[in-house]
Amino acid sequence: MNRRAFLVSAVGAGAHVGTSAHQVPAQVPAQVPARGRWLATLQRVSEPVLTNLAAGTLKARMPVEEAVGAKRRGVTHLEAFGRLMAGIAPWIDLEDGPADERALRARYRALGSRALAQALDPASPDALNFTQGGQPLVDAAFLAQAVLRAPRVLQQELEPVTRTRLIAAFESARAIQPGFNNWLLFAATVEAALKALGARWDRMRVDYALRQHEQWYRGDGAYSDGPAFHWDYYNSFVIHPMLVDVLAAVGDAHPAWTAFRTRQDARASRYAAVLERLVAPDGTFPPIGRSIAYRCGAFQALAQAALRHALPAEVSPAQAREALTALIGRGLDAPKTFDADGWLTIGFAGHQPGIGERYISTGSLYLCAMALLPLGLPPSDPFWADPPLAWTSKRAWEGEEFAMDHAIAD
Repeated sequence: MNRRAFLVSAVGAGAHVGTSAHQVPAQVPAQVPARGRWLATLQRVSEPVLTNLAAGTLKARMPVEEAVGAKRRGVTHLEAFGRLMAGIAPWIDLEDGPADERALRARYRALGSRALAQALDPASPDALNFTQGGQPLVDAAFLAQAVLRAPRVLQQELEPVTRTRLIAAFESARAIQPGFNNWLLFAATVEAALKALGARWDRMRVDYALRQHEQWYRGDGAYSDGPAFHWDYYNSFVIHPMLVDVLAAVGDAHPAWTAFRTRQDARASRYAAVLERLVAPDGTFPPIGRSIAYRCGAFQALAQAALRHALPAEVSPAQAREALTALIGRGLDAPKTFDADGWLTIGFAGHQPGIGERYISTGSLYLCAMALLPLGLPPSDPFWADPPLAWTSKRAWEGEEFAMDHAIAD
């Protein structure tokens, strides 16, 4: 099946809302070109969340898988929406591409717009929680990241009522005190989005997060998560991507932030180089640390570097594409990754509920969409247009020449 066949099925779905008849591929054949495979994956991940929230049926229809006694039902729906939107926002904001892709994008823009309106409408059955408990700060920040990544669709073209309600929702999340760790960046990202929306923003929340992370830098592109260092993927789940996005949005507002942005860009590039080398020849990667149920979301920092044309010199766009395509396929095409109605299940490679920490629930899993960020690049970009090139680990283990790895110092 070719890429157009995948796209036509979803475009034709038009006004369909629900979970029982998603017109999306169950699995993507390997022979489909890379961009077509990624777009089919985007449809498969996005469809249940956006169609239901747009119709006001997300809370009624989304299953909530969680650890026994975890009680995540009050926060899981904002998790699903915020994380999904942060991953697909650059693509939704894109204008370029063939007619079938533009039609698909128009559908998802419309769904996203209706979903956001439902999420913010206090009278909606799907009005989302931005204030109760600590978790809403996290996912307000992911939704804020989506705003930063889609400046036209999620800033300039917002309906006035939606803009007013979105600003109020972000402001309400200030009542939640962040932890002394990567959570400081959630507060900073919300403030950066408020600035982007033309609202009053708190420079102190941004400055505090930036100063602390500068202190927590451990060298060679890696930050600790608060005072203690952890071997996990939080440098990619949160730290590098939010530092990059916040500094891109507000870095010119203070000379110290501008200087930090230069250092951070170099650090993010180095971390992307490390991630690229972690992709094994078969597309697997080490299941290290917390939150591995986020699957390919562990490679958000590499995907973001590709989106920003900020890959390190030794990683070409084509090899980043091939590495990401391999790991996305290994993670999201594994049997039982999705349930019968198309919702993600807890697991790393399939359905493995035992790896879900107490803060993990169905909505959390949609952080996997962060790996799809390069769809925000047009089809003509070298990331998509250049001929295939094996990634570093694949070349190394197949006996081919490959670039040596070098640490950075700053």
